[in-house]
Amino acid sequence: MPIAKKETAVYRRDAKLNHGLLTPAEREKLLEKPTKLNGVVVEASSKNHSRLGVRKFLKSQLHALLYAVLHTVFSIYIRIRQTYHGVKDRIFAILYYHHRTPELIQKDVKGLDRLPEHLSVILKLEDGGKGGAGLEAIVDEVAEISAWCSCVGIQTLSVYEKTGILKGYIPATHRAISRKLDSYLGPKQHSVSLRAPHMPSIESSTSTPSSDTTTVPIKNIKVLLLSAEDGRDSLVDLTKTLAEMSQRSKLSPKDISMELVDAELQESVMGEPDLLVLFSPSVELSGYPPWQMRLTEIYHVRDNQGVGYQVFLRALYNFANVQMRMGR
Repeated sequence: MPIAKKETAVYRRDAKLNHGLLTPAEREKLLEKPTKLNGVVVEASSKNHSRLGVRKFLKSQLHALLYAVLHTVFSIYIRIRQTYHGVKDRIFAILYYHHRTPELIQKDVKGLDRLPEHLSVILKLEDGGKGGAGLEAIVDEVAEISAWCSCVGIQTLSVYEKTGILKGYIPATHRAISRKLDSYLGPKQHSVSLRAPHMPSIESSTSTPSSDTTTVPIKNIKVLLLSAEDGRDSLVDLTKTLAEMSQRSKLSPKDISMELVDAELQESVMGEPDLLVLFSPSVELSGYPPWQMRLTEIYHVRDNQGVGYQVFLRALYNFANVQMRMGR
């Protein structure tokens, strides 16, 4: 409660007169009542502050409790979901294990109405962009997927790895794929072509005549290595090139169309894949070339961990059953 106006006016008048209006005793008496009032005000203010502090404390504790409950419930849900999908994937892996036998792989896809002509996969380097065990693991994954595709009859496989480390090991990757195909199909029963955009390709083609002078069928597969620089950067470079050609009158602006852009990107990077398989636990494209996946079917298994034959097989079954409406 503020000091009374009357006492305030008297005190100010005394102060203007250099305290000649009131005696010290009168000044103390004048200030005695307001002092008590001020004490009451301070006491009431402290009580109000204490009440507000208790309310804020209870409110913060309520928020913390709600956060803990939601976090616990969501964590339990995630654990149950991961366990369910893990058990399901393990059952699929046991029931449909290929045993590196092409006949078993062909049997698994025998009832499918159609298969993708061009399959693409996204792989991730596990050790943060360095070589070593992570590089060896991803090269083996490329070789394993190439063998599955070759046994099924898929002739084109594109492998996207964001950092592009595989492009520096094209000969080693080609040797790994060849060795893996030897273990699946037998020696000299396959043809492998490995390349990367704007880089020379490595090809190997061998065949062995059988005892009855007939030629053993050759499994042909083309493997393309992609990285982040083959995505948006390729579109930017192509746009700059077309703009410069147009400014120099080497190309008419009327000739620049989607068909031209599509043809140039197919020649410089790759054509559009029919199916894109993700082996990550969630949908993460990691900068995959956007132009080439306009009509691509994307498949992934929730909470999946690592490259597995069961994911590859389920992706083929999903692709065979999907309806391609082409944007309609």
